[in-house]
Amino acid sequence: MKPVTFVFISLIFAFSFNLSANQLAPACTVIKASGNAEYPPYLWRNADNKSQLTGAISFLIDDLSTALEIPIELKYHGPWGRVQAKTAHGELDMVSGAFFTKPRTEYMDYIYPKFLGTNTAVWVNESKPINFKIWEDLMPHQGITVVDNSFGQEFDEYAKKFLTIDEVGSLSQGIGMLSLKRIDYLIYEENPGLAYIKQLDIQGIVALPNKVTSQALFLTISRKSPCNTSALKDAIRNLLIKLTEEGRMELYLERALSLWKHQSESSF
Repeated sequence: MKPVTFVFISLIFAFSFNLSANQLAPACTVIKASGNAEYPPYLWRNADNKSQLTGAISFLIDDLSTALEIPIELKYHGPWGRVQAKTAHGELDMVSGAFFTKPRTEYMDYIYPKFLGTNTAVWVNESKPINFKIWEDLMPHQGITVVDNSFGQEFDEYAKKFLTIDEVGSLSQGIGMLSLKRIDYLIYEENPGLAYIKQLDIQGIVALPNKVTSQALFLTISRKSPCNTSALKDAIRNLLIKLTEEGRMELYLERALSLWKHQSESSF
């Protein structure tokens, strides 16, 4: 099958900075970035170069890099938990897509506004349905999610106290366990979950209509990064506002969905 041709005009910013790239962050010659690599259509490992990440967020990062005149290297740095640890230690400058939790603010600064909103779903096996309307409905059931994921601080705290949710190393592993009915439900975001289920060609796994949470995705900068300056964060903030006003994220998502679909079809 031929790849889908997608005409995409790179954003030309009618936005001028009062400061040069060097003045925005004098010690920051390159921004080392990473994110959750199991996150299509937002972010996943490039099929042609596994060290690189691609997806809707990568298209956003490309345009930010162009406008800032600072290279942003968006690369795979291991599982999501490792990415967070490297950010905490200052080995990474930027996390490209994170929900807000208070513990994370101890090692990285959030850049507002959000660039995207997402829904977290309860995924079940159709042959083993459960009735879910509120969080309390999950109490009698055995759940699973991917290690080091957050679905909003309020739900995280509730789940820790009242729910039985184990963790696995990857989303595909969790989907497989749900398919085999080894657990009752999977907690994961709606669009990435659907993308993986389609790629794995697993039937009978569905997201329940009531959402667990609706969360905002942010860019963040490590508190130990030389790129963490007020000037650079303000510049990124202003660009995000402009991108949001222009509806640019919808175009990134459209392009990413086309790319993920082609990649998934080519893998079979």
